[in-house]
Amino acid sequence: MRFATWEAGGVVSAGVVSDAGLHGLPARTTVLDLVRAGLPAALEAGAAALDGPAVPLDGVRLLPPLTPPTVRDFVAFEEHVEGMVAGSGEPVAPEWHQAPTFYFTNPYALVGAHDDVAVPPGSQRFDFELEVAVVVGRDGASVTPEQARDHVFGYTVLNDWSARDLQFREMAVRLGPAKGKDSATTLGPWLVTADELEPYRDAEGFLQLDMRVGVNGTEIGQDLLSNMGWPFEELISYASRGTEVRAGDVLGSGTCGNGGCLAELWGRRGESAPPPLRPGDVVEMTVEGIGTIRNRVVEGLDLPPVAPARPRPRTRERPA
Repeated sequence: MRFATWEAGGVVSAGVVSDAGLHGLPARTTVLDLVRAGLPAALEAGAAALDGPAVPLDGVRLLPPLTPPTVRDFVAFEEHVEGMVAGSGEPVAPEWHQAPTFYFTNPYALVGAHDDVAVPPGSQRFDFELEVAVVVGRDGASVTPEQARDHVFGYTVLNDWSARDLQFREMAVRLGPAKGKDSATTLGPWLVTADELEPYRDAEGFLQLDMRVGVNGTEIGQDLLSNMGWPFEELISYASRGTEVRAGDVLGSGTCGNGGCLAELWGRRGESAPPPLRPGDVVEMTVEGIGTIRNRVVEGLDLPPVAPARPRPRTRERPA
């Protein structure tokens, strides 16, 4: 089943997607409410909604399918990491192989499947990142990978928009990313329940979904989601290790390989080809079994430059 959130005439609604359109849930019911109720209850509510009238998709603005309490983004594709470090001549850090790595990104910066996305202030090297996100379906702490299978509610497409110049400056300080990543994250077009994608699962537990991204109608990258270094159950388990995950949390796979972002290609080629995104560019991503998101890049805010740090005074005592 596919759950969506949309806006029409200033009213936000949630419901189920069918070939006929969008079927609304009872008023004030959100997709996050369904996730917290659990997959069986959500499927029951969705089935009931399908008996209602359908709203045409082309008459609404799709919003992010849910409002997650937290968003973690992993880096689970080794080929992506290889491309990012290729220009330095260094291999993938051995630490990457030891455990999944993630950072927390901004849950307030989520945008819908067809929303415009502004270039972050001060950035000249704007980029996309093709990912799939898993949505956690129940609370848990220090869950095992085997237990984590029951914590999966569903999946959606994620574009982790990245200001590479800001990101690399921040990470040179051995912290971040911060402003290089928190301007926008696309989620959509809807949330597909886990049962829909089970036919794509291979013997090792990975989902063999085709992933593609293009800019202005030209395909840039293609990969299989099953090229992840860890399946989503391992990512959920690691995220909950020594702490907890909660229903509605979003965990991104990280960028796929083979052109899942521009920076990977820049690293391999030693040049900015294709060039960084510019206002007017349209980025389209399609993941098999889930759907397509399509965002247009627009001009961002023109803000004053950030002030540098003052020289360190080195005083140890207050003046008399």
